[in-house]
Amino acid sequence: MNNNPQPPALLLIGHGSRDADGIGEFHRMAERLFAALPGRLCVSSFLELTEPSLREGVAQLSRRGATTITALPVMLMAAGHIKNDIPAELETIQAEHPEVSITLGTELGVHPALLQAARERIEAGEAAFGSGYSRRDALLLVIGRGSSDPDANSNLAQITRLLWETMGFGWAETAYCAVTPPSVAAALERVHGLNFNYRLVFPYVLFGGRVIQQICTAIGDYRRLHPEIQVAMAPYLNDHPLVVQALIERLRQAEAGQGVMNCPLCQYKEPIIGYEHRYRMPRAGQHHHDA
Repeated sequence: MNNNPQPPALLLIGHGSRDADGIGEFHRMAERLFAALPGRLCVSSFLELTEPSLREGVAQLSRRGATTITALPVMLMAAGHIKNDIPAELETIQAEHPEVSITLGTELGVHPALLQAARERIEAGEAAFGSGYSRRDALLLVIGRGSSDPDANSNLAQITRLLWETMGFGWAETAYCAVTPPSVAAALERVHGLNFNYRLVFPYVLFGGRVIQQICTAIGDYRRLHPEIQVAMAPYLNDHPLVVQALIERLRQAEAGQGVMNCPLCQYKEPIIGYEHRYRMPRAGQHHHDA
């Protein structure tokens, strides 16, 4: 009798990007995660824009002898990719590979480890302000990717509120890089009249790419318009050790049957105002945008 059965193989799922630096950051984080999981078959894959695809990732694991696979998305919020695209893709792949059993984990979501990582990134960004700086005189602007799913967008607003209240900033706002308002530029202008000496911008994103480039551009434009205001940008999450810790927890939850998506207002499960047309919509892969 084998008392040490082989653990499920790990299919790590990234979004994918045409930005080589962002993909490099993903792979460095994946290396940290894989090193923390000795004895497992592990493969990285991507939903779009980058190879290998999910299909090729499953095929690689199957060729290496995997019979059970845990698919773990490296994504912060449960929007369309988590709720629709990835499950639809994996259902198709599962039908093509009856020799394996695939379990899908959940998004990272609002997680205590990520809040701690966010606090440390914000503290690193505050160093740019020098002596005399006080959080009570600072406005925190938390930036996310943005989504067509209001449930996912509201999670970022919750994170902003948690960071604001627990860290003691004078004020905080939330903005998004795409799809939903306010944009970074619009948010910076909106808060310009507030009486705070410092603006700290924190990108609540995992990896670099177009999102970080857009944020840097918006900050540069704001500085040129308002040179009297001190503005700094905190580092994004990237491969912070606590991100790896949170991924391992999501992996364990998936394999224990405890991975439940935090989406009580999911537009595919409930008739959410403004999105009633998506209620009970069948899953179908629709991922095609740039990143």
